[in-house]
Amino acid sequence: MQKPPRITPDAALFLDFDGTLVALAETPEAIEVPPALVALLTDLHGLLGGALAVVSGRQIDVLDRFLAPLRLPSAGEHGVQRRDAEGHMQEQPPPDLSFVLDACNELAGAHPGLLVERKHSAIALHYRLAPDLLDVCRDTLVRLLDGQPQLELLHGKFVFEVKPAGINKGIAIDAFMREAPFVGRVPVFAGDDTTDETGFAVVQPRGGVAIKVGSGPTQALHRLDSTLAVYEWLLEARDLLANGPRPEVAR
Repeated sequence: MQKPPRITPDAALFLDFDGTLVALAETPEAIEVPPALVALLTDLHGLLGGALAVVSGRQIDVLDRFLAPLRLPSAGEHGVQRRDAEGHMQEQPPPDLSFVLDACNELAGAHPGLLVERKHSAIALHYRLAPDLLDVCRDTLVRLLDGQPQLELLHGKFVFEVKPAGINKGIAIDAFMREAPFVGRVPVFAGDDTTDETGFAVVQPRGGVAIKVGSGPTQALHRLDSTLAVYEWLLEARDLLANGPRPEVAR
């Protein structure tokens, strides 16, 4: 698998957050965001004429908190939330997840090491601290969602997530690509998890670049080994773009 090409001035850059921009941690709140990363993303956002977005399973307000004072175009909760380049927020109404939350809290109460994360429109059940409980978590949630077609179960790295069906990162990227300043550009998307595969499936048919971060099977044609490799790739891009013509921000 090839290393990704250099980011060109006509790129529309989409970046996953956890496992791509920042290293995974034992709990969602334990991640570390180096100030140098925020400065780098700020520079790239300007050098690409605003065509840089974060596409994450996190809520957008959580992304904003970790990346403050930077507020990028963002897709949160796998596309349930989306903030465009003008700052306008689009958000699907949250489904009734009370029965999911109750079941997950009960499971976490019975099994130390499980962590329940309540999002705007999703429930995440993290088992990173109790990896032997994978089957227990999966079987419980599969049974729970039987007969609930409005909901779907995602399996990421040491996490199961119950979210609205029919929404994913690929759909979010496609929506960005129909709007300024992304429209007409070459999409580039980097992500580390199985939940990023829908994004890869959107950018590659458009002639774009899909980058798998870390190990594991993927449809992406390019790979970077780690979050450090992503940082170095972005750093190189900033330096090269800064020495070339700067695109205008589309309005």
